[in-house]
Amino acid sequence: MKICATTLGETAGDLLSMTMQVGYAVSSLILIGLFLVSVIAQLRARRFHPALYWTVILTTSTAGTTMSDFMDRTLGLGYAKGSLLLVCGLTIVLALWRLVEKSVSVAAIESPREEIFYWTAILFSNTLGTALGDYLADDSGLGFGGSAALIGGLLGLLLLAYFFTRFNRVALFWLAFVLTRPFGATFGDLLTKSVERGGFNLGTLGASLALAAPLLACIVYSHREEIANR
Repeated sequence: MKICATTLGETAGDLLSMTMQVGYAVSSLILIGLFLVSVIAQLRARRFHPALYWTVILTTSTAGTTMSDFMDRTLGLGYAKGSLLLVCGLTIVLALWRLVEKSVSVAAIESPREEIFYWTAILFSNTLGTALGDYLADDSGLGFGGSAALIGGLLGLLLLAYFFTRFNRVALFWLAFVLTRPFGATFGDLLTKSVERGGFNLGTLGASLALAAPLLACIVYSHREEIANR
C-alpha cells in the first residue's frame, strides 16, 4: 500500500505540475494545503480510519513530489544538494522526536505531539524520496529501470534482515519507509516516461489511474478488516 501510495504521489504530483502545467510552486501550495486539511482531520480523529490515514500518506507524497521538484529545478539546487538538505531535515526531525518522546517507534503513538512528529517525518521522507529517486534516475546513469531495481533490491535486503536478524526493528521500519519513496519516484517515472527515455509511456494520468485502483482496493479491504475486528 505504501509503494502504491508513494508511486501514485509521484505520478499525481507530476500530473498537476507538469501535464496540467500548473507549475511546481503553485502545485506545491495547492498540495501542501490539501496535506494540512487532511492531517488536521487525522489529528482530530478519535480512532483509526484507513481511508483518512492513507489520504494523508498520499497528500504527503504528492506534496513531497512538487516541493522536491521546486527545490531541485525551479530554485536550481539540483538533486544532490536537494537530497542532502532533506536528509538533514529528516535527521533533525527524528532527533527531536527521539529527544522529546524518548523513542521514534510508531508502534504506539498515543499523543497529538507524537503524531505531529510522525507526519512531519513522513513529509520530509517523501520529499527526500523524490529528490533521491530523481538523482539516481537522472544523474547517476542508472536510468529509471536500474534505479527502481537498485532500491527494490535494498528493500528486499531489509525484508531479509527483518526475518533473519535481530537488527533494531525501529531502524528497519524507518529505513524501509524512506526507501519506498525513491522506489515510488523511480517506478512512477518508469511508468510515465516515453519508451525512448526507457519508460512504459503510460503518461501521468494513465499511471495514476492504474495505481489508484489497487490502493483503493487495499483501503476497502483494510476498512472491512477493521470493522470485523471491533
